[in-house]
Amino acid sequence: MNDRDSKTLKQIACIRNDFTENFGIPRQSGLAEEFKSIIVFEPEFAVKEAFRGLEDFSHLWLIWGFSENKNYKWSPTVRPPRLGGNTRMGVFATRSPYRPNALGLSCVRIVSIKLSGPESPQIEVAGADLLDGTPIYDIKPYLAFTDSRPNARGGFADLHKDYRLQVVISETISSYFPEDKLPSLLEFLANDPRPAYHKDPDRIYGLSFAECNILFTVIGDTLTVTEITSSKSSNY
Repeated sequence: MNDRDSKTLKQIACIRNDFTENFGIPRQSGLAEEFKSIIVFEPEFAVKEAFRGLEDFSHLWLIWGFSENKNYKWSPTVRPPRLGGNTRMGVFATRSPYRPNALGLSCVRIVSIKLSGPESPQIEVAGADLLDGTPIYDIKPYLAFTDSRPNARGGFADLHKDYRLQVVISETISSYFPEDKLPSLLEFLANDPRPAYHKDPDRIYGLSFAECNILFTVIGDTLTVTEITSSKSSNY
């Protein structure tokens, strides 16, 4: 193998959305199909010509960094959340952030492409599983004829792919939340944002989304939203 000069990954963009903390973010892309984010590009890469032809595609691959791994250290085995957090699997059999290179891969749907105006070009996408401000290192078009493998085996993940909670929220409580973002919230909650080892029916959980604090309980397969307040005036 020939030695070649190593190249440092360049951040080409970051993602902007309503998730400012890790808790509650979907564990995989596409699980919350209504969740909208904006990809904003660094000045060096905000060149219209680089986006030519992208409007003909429906989906993108995002290659991004686990930027919140402050004390990053890779581990050869990890505990997947869907296995209860107690069973160890090889890191290469999971999508854990604790990898030799802390890179993530997500498939998102293109909602719109903005080529003019402030901070353009930028891309609005749906279905991302990224925290607000996450660095993006590359985007590539999704090609259904080669990227899709309907008969592929999903290992232990196949055993839990249909797992969802029933979400109960009253009209009174939901009225405190932005109506246009309510479908995304319901998707997040249905996918069970709790750590897999948390099964306490008496515990009140909370997550922050869209400048609101959402409190909920989970009993069996039913998640009940108990309160929604504005995070702008709360110390929660």
